[in-house]
Amino acid sequence: MDQAETDAMTEWTPDARELADLELLLSGAYAPLTGFLTSAEVESVVDRGRLPGGAPWPDPVTIALPDEFGPGDRVTLKDPEGAAVAVLTVVERDGHHAAGPVEALDAPAYGPFARLRRTPEEVRKDLPYGEVLAVTMRGPLDSAALDEVAATAEELDAAVLLMPLVFGEGGPAVVRAALKAAEKLPGATVVAVPLAPREDTEIDLELREHVARNYGATEHLAGPAPVTIPGPPHKRGLVVFFTGLSGSGKSTIARGLRDALLERGGRTITYLDGDVVRRLLSAGLTFSREDRDLNIRRIGFVAAEVARHGGLAVCAPIAPYAATRDEVRAMVEEVGGDFLLVHVATPLEECERRDRKGLYAKARAGLIPEFTGISDPYEEPEDADLVLDTTDMTVERAVGAVLNLVTAGGWVR
Repeated sequence: MDQAETDAMTEWTPDARELADLELLLSGAYAPLTGFLTSAEVESVVDRGRLPGGAPWPDPVTIALPDEFGPGDRVTLKDPEGAAVAVLTVVERDGHHAAGPVEALDAPAYGPFARLRRTPEEVRKDLPYGEVLAVTMRGPLDSAALDEVAATAEELDAAVLLMPLVFGEGGPAVVRAALKAAEKLPGATVVAVPLAPREDTEIDLELREHVARNYGATEHLAGPAPVTIPGPPHKRGLVVFFTGLSGSGKSTIARGLRDALLERGGRTITYLDGDVVRRLLSAGLTFSREDRDLNIRRIGFVAAEVARHGGLAVCAPIAPYAATRDEVRAMVEEVGGDFLLVHVATPLEECERRDRKGLYAKARAGLIPEFTGISDPYEEPEDADLVLDTTDMTVERAVGAVLNLVTAGGWVR
C-alpha cells in the first residue's frame, strides 16, 4: 500500500452539521467539550443533560465515521473543498459513531463576513465589563423584537451582543439582518456563530444559551424563528445578480449562464443586461449616483417580479454601490425569492487593458465624468456568494462555476 492510499484511509469529510459542531469545538464555543462525545457521555447527556463530572450540556455532539476507523486511529477531518481542518483521535466506537478529542490543524477558511467569525475568547476581550445581553438569531429581528432587545438592555444596563447563527445557505442573510439590527442598537457587537439548529426546540434553546454564555453573555434572548420560504428551490424564484467593473466579463458570463439554463430547460429565464436596460427601461437617465441607483432599483424591481412568479432572472449591471445591491436583495427576498450575488472581480488593470468600448480611455481623458473605477468608486461586495477573476479564466470555466452554484443549491435540476 503506497502513502497516498494510507493517507486516504485516515481522512474523512464530515457532513455539514458535524463540520459546524467541529468549528464550535475548536473555537471554544462548546466548552467544556474538547471533542466528540463517547457513548457514556451521550447517555449521561440524554438522561440528565449533564456530562460526567457534572458539567451541564444540553445535546449530544457526535460524528459518524466509516467502520474502518477504530480506537487509536488519528483521522484528518477535511472540509468539502479538501482542506484539512482538524485531527480526531478516535478513543471509542459506538455503532457508526466515533468519539474522541479534536485538535486544530489550521485556521478555518471562511466565505462572506469572515471578519465576524470570531472565537469566544476574542469576543470576550472586546466586550465591556458588566452585563451582556446576547441575542441569538436564525432570522431577522422585526420591530417588536428590536424594541424588546432595546428595552431589556436598558433595564439591565447591558451591552448587546447579536449572534447570527449561520448554518446552511441562509447564513449570509442572517448576518445581514444582524448588521441592520445593530444599526438601531448603538454599541451592539455582532459575531457570526455556525450553530446548526436542533429538531427539539427546547434543546436548541438550551444549546444557544450555552454557546452565548461562552461568548460572555450574562443574559440571553432567542430571536424569533425565521419565516420559511415555501417550496423546494427548483420551484422558487431566483435572481442571479452579477456585479463588477466595466470590462470585467460579467455580461459575457451572464449571457453564457442564460444560454446554458435555456439549454437545460425547466425554468423560465429573464436576462437583464445593464446596457440593454439603459436603452429601454432606463432611457434618459444620466450616470450620476442618483440615476445609477435608480437604474439598479429598476432592474431589481423587474427581477423581483420575475422571482415572485417563480422565474429565474439573470442580471448583469455594474452596480457599484453596496447599499443599492442590498436594496435589490431585499426586494427579492421580500417576495419569497432567492438571491445569489456573483462578484466578477477582474482587476481594474485588466479591465482597462481590454477596454473593448474605449470607455476607460475616455474616462482617463476626462471625457466621461463619474466613471466607475476611475473617477467614481466601486464598492467591492463582502457578501458575494461567488467571486470570479476572469484574467486567466475561460468563459466556459466561469459559466460552469456559476452553473455549479445554481445547480448545487437545487434551483436547477
